[in-house]
Amino acid sequence: MVAVAILAAGRGTRMKSSLPKVLHSVGGKSMVERVLDGLADLNPSHTIIVVGFGQEQVKAALAHIPGLTFVEQTEQLGTGHAVQQVIPHLEGFDGDLLVLNGDVPLLRPETIQTLVKTHQDKGNAATLLTAQFTDPTGYGRVFCTEQNLITEIVEHRDCSPAQRQNPRINAGVYCFNWAKLMTVLPHLSADNDQQEYYLTDVVKDLTPAMAVDVADCQEIFGINSRKQLAEAYAILQERIKDHWMAAGVTLIDPDSTTIDTTVQIEPDVVIEPQTHLRGKTTVGTGSRIGPGSLIESSQIGAHATVAFSVVSDSAVGNGARVGPYAHLRGEAVVGDNCRIGNFVEIKKSTLGTGTNVAHLSYLGDATLGNRVNVGAGTITANYDGYKKHPTVIGDRTKTGSNSVLVAPVTIGSDVTIAAGSVVRKDAPDNCLVVSRAPQKNHEGWQPKHLREEKTEG
Repeated sequence: MVAVAILAAGRGTRMKSSLPKVLHSVGGKSMVERVLDGLADLNPSHTIIVVGFGQEQVKAALAHIPGLTFVEQTEQLGTGHAVQQVIPHLEGFDGDLLVLNGDVPLLRPETIQTLVKTHQDKGNAATLLTAQFTDPTGYGRVFCTEQNLITEIVEHRDCSPAQRQNPRINAGVYCFNWAKLMTVLPHLSADNDQQEYYLTDVVKDLTPAMAVDVADCQEIFGINSRKQLAEAYAILQERIKDHWMAAGVTLIDPDSTTIDTTVQIEPDVVIEPQTHLRGKTTVGTGSRIGPGSLIESSQIGAHATVAFSVVSDSAVGNGARVGPYAHLRGEAVVGDNCRIGNFVEIKKSTLGTGTNVAHLSYLGDATLGNRVNVGAGTITANYDGYKKHPTVIGDRTKTGSNSVLVAPVTIGSDVTIAAGSVVRKDAPDNCLVVSRAPQKNHEGWQPKHLREEKTEG
């Protein structure tokens, strides 16, 4: 049985933000959510989040995740003090406690599994995740026997010149036998320069204590500044893009492309340069996305094309073409084999199969049938300054260029709307709609300035 404590109480002063450090996003999820993702295969009996600065924000951000217990650390007096806050919530617990940091978001689930399994298989009192750095300057050193049993942990500032040659450092991830930890945890002392309670101080009193080296040192990367946030994001992006290229996705220019971990992509998709996939986006097989496109929490069907466009919270059907310079937002649904052309905006509208909106149009709160053709410059005037109103257009209807459909309005099937019409009333099936002022030609008319010039001459 394993319980987990995630230390997430710190403010992160170097972030210079009103947002708690652990809520800053890395690749579409907050740091602390990524730490929680690492527990996917562990099935812990307790998951305890130690909160402090901005605790209400942290609780609200994690409210969608079931089974979490939040414990307040009113003063941030060190890692040992943070774990002490967990004690009342594990009364009668008989198992192991895994301690993670909420600002170390790159740990892989398999690394956590290896640490816990080693701890349990060896019957350790304490097991520490460690790493061997080429340049360990600034990190506490972990000294071990040949069997990786820990003999000593020494802070960098306290190391002798010889000790500083040791490349093994403490990664700040621990697994403890809870019963044995309880013999020393309540008695921690803050007798040090920082006057804080260090969790590392319990290790010297726990036997056996073992070090487990992480295979990839990037996994233990901690974030304390915006620069480190960007560095962690770059590491995560490399992982994500390597994964998708190995899965049969073509990235024309990986360095100019970003993909959130929440995105799902099918094989034979081509991602063009300067393209960014965000949120819970899915892309179907054979589609081509980009160049220069942002797809955010949207579903793109198979064999679709999206070029130089923005698609947010929307769906694009199989074989549809979007762009260049189109904007789909607010639950727009574009059916199979539709064409959405340049400088078209579609908001909260549904388009049937084979419908075309080729250029320079706006559709808001509209429902279009199959094989509708929307002429250039057509708009739905859906907002009266107070409410949004719907427009309905039937199958095979055609709107002429520069038409305005004043909602609420319903246009039947097989209707032709003449260019320049302002349609204020419903139109039945199979009709021609003409609604425009008659043309007047004023012969001999000239602008005022020309008439004045002739008078002066």
